[in-house]
Amino acid sequence: MSNDGRLGFDALNAALKAAGEETRLRMLTLLAEAELTVSDLTDILRQSQPRISRHLRLLAEAGLVERFREGTWAFFRLAEHGGGAAVARALLERLNPNDQTVQRDRARLASVRQARAAAAQAYFRQHAAEWDRIRKLHVADEAVEAAIHAALADKPFRSLLDLGTGTGRMLELFGPQIERGLGIDLSLDMLLLARDRLERAGLKNCSVRQGDIYDLPLGNDSFDVVILHQVLHFLDDGARAIREAARVLRPGGRLLVVDFAPHEQEFLREQYAHRRLGFVPETVTQWITASGLEPVMHKQLGPEPGSEVKIAVSLWLARDARALMAVPANRGAA
Repeated sequence: MSNDGRLGFDALNAALKAAGEETRLRMLTLLAEAELTVSDLTDILRQSQPRISRHLRLLAEAGLVERFREGTWAFFRLAEHGGGAAVARALLERLNPNDQTVQRDRARLASVRQARAAAAQAYFRQHAAEWDRIRKLHVADEAVEAAIHAALADKPFRSLLDLGTGTGRMLELFGPQIERGLGIDLSLDMLLLARDRLERAGLKNCSVRQGDIYDLPLGNDSFDVVILHQVLHFLDDGARAIREAARVLRPGGRLLVVDFAPHEQEFLREQYAHRRLGFVPETVTQWITASGLEPVMHKQLGPEPGSEVKIAVSLWLARDARALMAVPANRGAA
């Protein structure tokens, strides 16, 4: 591949051959929408696992998709870098989104996502009262919250959006120092707990509402700070959530992501609906950059010595680099 991203004849020919088959083109369309497993694609495309695996291998060899492992699972996504990624994007840009095949596959993808969401919601309903205790499986809450405070301590802010607010702890933490705080969560059970927490703390400047983290009921440029605290590992599309968070940030605003570092505690996926077993720093940093934000800091907090559960916690801080006095840009929803 040349420095400008162009492919040699053989590489381009291989990429086009890999994409030029019905099932594989359908896969590219789906993987442009979400990170999926072989099992997910088997359910959507209604083909056998060996066939799906073979198609994925050919796409990966041609540089059109990427494969990465987490514990016993393997995820696939559309390639983000290189000539193969450019070929995939160019092909998909020419595809009519209203095509019947595309629409049918997206409907099945929606069903897969709905099943995931239902599993997560069932967990939330069952374990809502235990949410704060489950968070103590990782680095002590006190240490994490001290790091969160430190990350945002360089300048004051007036408004805070807490995505996946859970029990509302982040709103409680920052509520006394801000003018307005809003928590968004899909779970009605969690919202009941969050409202109770805020009422007990007397934080009338903070509120919570039900909403979809991928499609926030908010306008562009709405908040000074957005926090995603222990949320990404429940999601099937973390990049999409970060793009939506970036959309509602004001010029000069900051995004703080707090989540697990990579770990091998498979029981969290099996028993507690964790979609991802932590994140390497580069993954979240790449999502942040792709959303148009500027990465500022990454910090990892190790578990306490002698802790039975060896899970570290990472913090990523990013900012909206638009000038604070600039006229707000018309940044559409991701």
